[in-house]
Amino acid sequence: QVQLVESGGKLVQTGDSLRLSCRPSGRTFSENVMAWFRQAPGKEREIVAAINYLGDTYYIDSVKGRFTISRDHHKVTLQLQMNSLKLEDTAQYYCAASSARTLRYSATDYGFWGQGTQVTVSS
Repeated sequence: QVQLVESGGKLVQTGDSLRLSCRPSGRTFSENVMAWFRQAPGKEREIVAAINYLGDTYYIDSVKGRFTISRDHHKVTLQLQMNSLKLEDTAQYYCAASSARTLRYSATDYGFWGQGTQVTVSS
C-alpha cells in the first residue's frame, strides 16, 4: 500500500518560515514527478510547486522567490521550504506524486496523495 505522509504544518505568523516534508512509503517516486498542492477554505485545490526526477521545478507566481521545493539526496523525501509567509498562504497542504516523469500541473495528473497538513498564517 502506497502512502504519502506529510508533516511540518502548524500555526505561524506573517513573515515566518516553515518547512513541510513528505515521505512516501510502499514505494519511492525518485523517477517521477512530485508536487505540493494546497486548498484554502472555499477555494479549489491549486498546485503550489512541482519537481521532476531531473530536479526541474515549477512554482505558481504567488510563491516564486519565497518557496522552494526539493528532494533529499536519495530523492525519497519531498520538502517545501516556505519563507516570508503571508496570510494568503493559509491552507491545507497536500503532497502528491505522479507516475509521469515530466512536470505536471493539474491535480488530475497525480494519482497518489497524502492526507494533508494544515498551515495557518496569522497576523
